[in-house]
Amino acid sequence: MHWVYDSYGLASGTAKAVVQSGKKNWYFIAADYAAGAAMTKDASQIVTANGGKVVGVSRHPFPNADFSSFLVSAQASKADVIALANGGQDTMTAIKQAAEFGIIGSKQTIVPIVLFINDVNALGLKTAQGLTLTEGFYWNRDAKTRAWSRRFFEKAKKMPSMAQAGVYSSVLNYLKAVEKTGTDNAATVMKYLKSTEIDDGLFKGNIRADGKFAHDMLLLEVKKPGESKEPWDYYHIRKVIPASDAALPLADSKCKLVQH
Repeated sequence: MHWVYDSYGLASGTAKAVVQSGKKNWYFIAADYAAGAAMTKDASQIVTANGGKVVGVSRHPFPNADFSSFLVSAQASKADVIALANGGQDTMTAIKQAAEFGIIGSKQTIVPIVLFINDVNALGLKTAQGLTLTEGFYWNRDAKTRAWSRRFFEKAKKMPSMAQAGVYSSVLNYLKAVEKTGTDNAATVMKYLKSTEIDDGLFKGNIRADGKFAHDMLLLEVKKPGESKEPWDYYHIRKVIPASDAALPLADSKCKLVQH
């Protein structure tokens, strides 16, 4: 099963929203590995499908400490959007150096395809403010997510990322399925999970034939320092992206479980 997010879900939220806001021309700074290629491919398809254009791609080694040459090329392209198809420390380093180059706050917009709340915490709101991103979970979304997240905070001394919430959710629902069916036989447990709506207070949706857990995603904007009301209060929720838009259509799936 695939539980929290994938490159299509992240790109379908952020890329579509940014292109529809009028920022049509995109330049990608992508990590030179499979995930970077997948993010670039998925986001590029959504950009072009919504009337945008990809004007260039620069691929960097992993890991990478100096993004200056890639940022200069992106600046020179005069693209509306500089998309970061990488992750973790590479994404944070690129954002910090984009701020040093004066790109953040300029007419060009930095768009990270994947960014976690702990990345935003490490960057600080002064640097990360205004970034648009997509996540599968945000601790401050509603009463249920806040209640669970505060329990998590008591133990971890930080708020959970979407990955941490997803691990909890997936394991919890697996164990519930074992309890309900009275067995840990994989085929029996999978059949039960695919026939049952998942609604555990953190995620809500259904597991499809291909094993993808299709649930809503959140289009988020990082708050300005003065807008944050408490520690870890980092996001404006700009849109709830329905599962039907956030998951790759089954008709386009190459999964052997659905190709027939």
